[in-house]
Amino acid sequence: MQWIDAITGLGLEKVFLLLMGPVFALCMLVEARWLSRHAETGQRYTEEDTSANLALGLSHALADGFAWTLLTGLFYVVHEHRLMDIPVTVWSLLGLLLVQDLCHYGMHRASHRVRWLWANHVTHHSSQTLNLSTALRHSPTHPLSGVWLFWLPLAWLGFQPGHVILCVGVSLAFQFFVHTQAIGRLPDMVEAVFNTPSHHRVHHARNPQYIDRNYGGIFIIWDKMFGTFVPEIEPCDYGIVRQVYTRSTLVMVFHEWADLIRDVCRAGPLEARLKHLWAPPEWQRPITERHPSWSLTRLMAPATVQADDVEDWPVHAGW
Repeated sequence: MQWIDAITGLGLEKVFLLLMGPVFALCMLVEARWLSRHAETGQRYTEEDTSANLALGLSHALADGFAWTLLTGLFYVVHEHRLMDIPVTVWSLLGLLLVQDLCHYGMHRASHRVRWLWANHVTHHSSQTLNLSTALRHSPTHPLSGVWLFWLPLAWLGFQPGHVILCVGVSLAFQFFVHTQAIGRLPDMVEAVFNTPSHHRVHHARNPQYIDRNYGGIFIIWDKMFGTFVPEIEPCDYGIVRQVYTRSTLVMVFHEWADLIRDVCRAGPLEARLKHLWAPPEWQRPITERHPSWSLTRLMAPATVQADDVEDWPVHAGW
């Protein structure tokens, strides 16, 4: 396993994703050409949306790379108190990939049901189109949200921290390829086990029956085990329930953070105010406790926001 140690010394997922960069770019070019010939999908690459996705992807990569540089030491500290020594073999690495995916499922599900985490994750869902470039659409606030905590238990179990981070990178690379309209349903055996473009289109849709479904990263088995799986039946309507129409990447990143801070600062009992941090995104206090609202989207792009009364918001996430 000397090749694993060599990659570890170079920076793990950073090297892996860097090597995958040209593959990602080539696949986006092929998909863009395919979509230009299949107008019936209703999807295409646009300069505005693709530029936003690339800018957000770059900012996320820089923030995430900096964060992992700081956090790797914490993973090694936790690893010092590990439950067991897990030898590095092909089977242990495959096992790590499997349990890492379970951690990803927990993180992803929490990112839809805990508003603090949703404030970070909403950026990824805010595009009304779905193509491979959408996979790059992540917020640079990713490390701030604390989602990295979901992978700490793997270091505590006994997996090498460098290998944990590498598996996270492999999972991210796999998920890039499920953000597409160009691939229909795959053979039933594949659809039964793995996260596929069909499954992930459901996850990005805001159709009522599709909201908060199909959280899997590499595998779809967790959704089937925990009751969050729904097959793709009706055409998908992409975006978020409270859609934000803006060209500003700052609004894309910070609009939900601003709304969260606004809700926490609104007058009322401290317990109710703090509940906004961990309650589901759709949870709101009674109207009698509310003050006139402000939000980053109104301040920075007042003409771009769909202004729906919160009393009419549906009681589910997918924000």
